[in-house]
Amino acid sequence: MDYTTLFNTIKTYTENEFPETTFTGTDGVTSVTTLPPAQINIFIQQAEKRIYNTVQLPSLRKNVTGTLTATNKYLSAPSDFLAVYSLAVIDTNGSYSYLLNKDVNYIREAYPAPTDVAIPKYYALFGPTTTSANPPVLTNELSFILGPTPNQNYSVELHYFFYPESIVTAGTTWLGDNYDPVLLYGSLVEAYTFMKGEQDMINLYNSKYMEAMAQLKRLGDGMERQDAYRSGQYRQQVT
Repeated sequence: MDYTTLFNTIKTYTENEFPETTFTGTDGVTSVTTLPPAQINIFIQQAEKRIYNTVQLPSLRKNVTGTLTATNKYLSAPSDFLAVYSLAVIDTNGSYSYLLNKDVNYIREAYPAPTDVAIPKYYALFGPTTTSANPPVLTNELSFILGPTPNQNYSVELHYFFYPESIVTAGTTWLGDNYDPVLLYGSLVEAYTFMKGEQDMINLYNSKYMEAMAQLKRLGDGMERQDAYRSGQYRQQVT
């Protein structure tokens, strides 16, 4: 299901165009302007975020490489970063060494001085990145603190959780192409909540959404994390 189909299906199910009308009066003349129903886009985007925070799909993983700078124990996170899957240091031989996640206070206690240098073993999510301005300005991006401080420049590889581009702007997405029921019913729950619709209809769409979500979790958190060789094929008990 692409964006246009989803957009029109929401309007059809709700029997609501969600028009946005503005009235402009000039010299006693009132003009009426009807804008595109942007409210539907909000329904869709809210549904996407609920879905992406409920099931861990492979399409929500991103992999990037960066560089650690010698004597600098901080590393800036990507602008679309949400959470870590793994962080690895790559040495000069190309060997990967995966860092262990710790609290900031653990790293401060274990390596209190910036001169405690070696290949990093630990990392922690430190907080917002600051600019080099005087005084420093907090940004919307996060940063990591490393322990010990890098003793030389190293390459790093970060696997992390992020929100993919919304179907509203992309037109098509992995979710819309592969399992659109959860996106449709999630959007309808948002739409009927906005409309203050009948409770029985809200309950109906919510139950359909939960049913679709259970099936999506079976895929993302179940089938995509195992294979028949290791886990054996699924067997239904016969009675």
